Amino acid sequence: MPERLHTDKELLQMISEGDEAAFRSFFHAWQGRLFHYIRTIIKSPQVAEEVVMDVLTKCWVGRELLPRIEHLEAFMFRVAYHRAIDFLRAASRNPQLVDLLWEEIQMADATEADNQVMIKEYETKLREAIGLLSSQRRKVYQLSREEGLSHKEIAGRLSLSRHTVNNHITEAQRFIQQYLADHLNLVMVFTLLHVVSEKV
Repeated sequence: MPERLHTDKELLQMISEGDEAAFRSFFHAWQGRLFHYIRTIIKSPQVAEEVVMDVLTKCWVGRELLPRIEHLEAFMFRVAYHRAIDFLRAASRNPQLVDLLWEEIQMADATEADNQVMIKEYETKLREAIGLLSSQRRKVYQLSREEGLSHKEIAGRLSLSRHTVNNHITEAQRFIQQYLADHLNLVMVFTLLHVVSEKV
């Protein structure tokens, strides 16, 4: 293995001063590592490459701040992780991006049996999350999502205000999405949340 010419601190200082050769060295050192890491979060190689480019471009644009970094590896992977999550959150609101990711999942998993396993895992974790809601919030959520009642109908049945019903549903959705994000692969969470919501 060739000897490193500069320490991380020295390299970051050079980049902060506008040294393009130093940045090219930094770019090539991190491009592959970040790509393989992001691919574990986002299954699409094309999207992963875009996220890598975004992360590294931001390092150059904000280069004056680079010398402040104490632990470069932890910093780079943390930034990459958050950029990947930002993409997945945006994708969950964009049907075209969801379709792209869903196709990537299907190609990666290769078989219908694998897809069914993924869906069953999602459904299991969803039930776990619903079971952790408070009794009242769970009842409101199930009346809305499982029985298809409107907020007005739920309010009348449970003697609650419509505002209270709306609050219960909003907080339940927030908790469930966070629970799924903590317990499932994120690309699975956002694509399946969209797919399931389309079927309801």
